[in-house]
Amino acid sequence: MLKVVSNTTPLLSFIKLNRLDILQEIYQRIYIPEAVYKEIETGKGKYYKDISKENWIIIKKVKNKNLVEKYTEFIDIGEVEAIALSLEIKANLLLIDDRKGRTITEKENINITGTVGILIKAKKLGIIKEIKPYIYELIEKGNFYSETFIKLILKHSGE
Repeated sequence: MLKVVSNTTPLLSFIKLNRLDILQEIYQRIYIPEAVYKEIETGKGKYYKDISKENWIIIKKVKNKNLVEKYTEFIDIGEVEAIALSLEIKANLLLIDDRKGRTITEKENINITGTVGILIKAKKLGIIKEIKPYIYELIEKGNFYSETFIKLILKHSGE
């Protein structure tokens, strides 16, 4: 089984869509650091789910404080801890959307995908029929994707 760690944004995106089942079906189990759990708990508002009740989402304490300190000034604590946890548990994949965080994952040789990449995979696996409605629903609910990016993704996905 793949070891997958998630940062806040991809997890929150699937909460917004009310489709955590997509993540569960694709990855079976996801690890998140405590900081990501706290970010979701802090954001208890319009889009929220108590992920501590999901037995397939494992909340872990990050031990590598040096790595956390190394990157905290560049990206937020959730992303830093997600990157650190990925390295600690030797994750096969990190779910992350933030551009600055992705830059650091390249330096640390971590395989990544983001919310849109997960939607593309879900379509390829037959879990969803189209990604377009999900992308536009996420935009309505506060996610940002440029028009150019959307056109490229939809063309790539045959939509």
